[in-house]
Amino acid sequence: MHDFLFFMAAPFAACLVLVGIHAYLGIHVLARGVIFVDLALAQIAALGRTLAFLAGYELDSPEAYLISLAAAFIGAAVFSLTRLHDRRVPQEAVIGIAYAVAAAAGVLAIDRAPHGAEHLKDLLVGSILWVTWPEVLKITALYALIGGVHWFFRERFLLISLDEDEAVRRGWSVRFWDFIFYASFGMVITSSVQVAGVLLVFSFLIVPAVCGTLLAQRLSRRLAVGWGVGFAASALGCSLSYAADLPTGATVVCTFGAVLVALGLGWKGWHLLKKEHNN
Repeated sequence: MHDFLFFMAAPFAACLVLVGIHAYLGIHVLARGVIFVDLALAQIAALGRTLAFLAGYELDSPEAYLISLAAAFIGAAVFSLTRLHDRRVPQEAVIGIAYAVAAAAGVLAIDRAPHGAEHLKDLLVGSILWVTWPEVLKITALYALIGGVHWFFRERFLLISLDEDEAVRRGWSVRFWDFIFYASFGMVITSSVQVAGVLLVFSFLIVPAVCGTLLAQRLSRRLAVGWGVGFAASALGCSLSYAADLPTGATVVCTFGAVLVALGLGWKGWHLLKKEHNN
């Protein structure tokens, strides 16, 4: 037990911090119908990090982080400008194109990098097992600051996500607030990808939000369900990783998938039983 706490305490704490901010952002993503914006921004940030590596900077250096963050801000600007009231071209199409281009550019860049395959693996599944307490405290402070901004402007962010037409009717600049939303989102993603990798960050964003939306109606209850699912999946994934000596990031991703399937089947079974009982 002592060895488990020694090795897994910081990774588990990092998982909880990531769940805290990503479950909330995931509810916005689901409401906006831009499911893959996380993957796209993560891939754009990862491309920036790869270009910084090719330029001679260490992956964990401040320079690499700033270049990665600048790339995420460019992505945020593109996504805020391409959100059109005319739905003939869904924004998800633009996001998919951005992801594909960023991924292809990343492959080209990695091809020129020494130990490119190892770098690609690090980008996908991260190295959360080796996260340190100073890194956990740093991302906690950053996410608390971003969470405070979202709380202060919660009415605007939520209304634009849930009812864009009403936001337009009130005279709010949807594109401006979209940029603020995506810029803050990009800051979270850039920091998260450095710690956890693209796949784990996507799981933290989408799976808790989907579970919350599936099991609850009110926003507060969706958040509570999402945080609970994230806590349980992180604890189980970290425990399985330690017990079976498996890569932590990939194990937690698979655990999130298993939890989602189990909850989905349970929810479906409950509604079938309820319908049969009513009949």
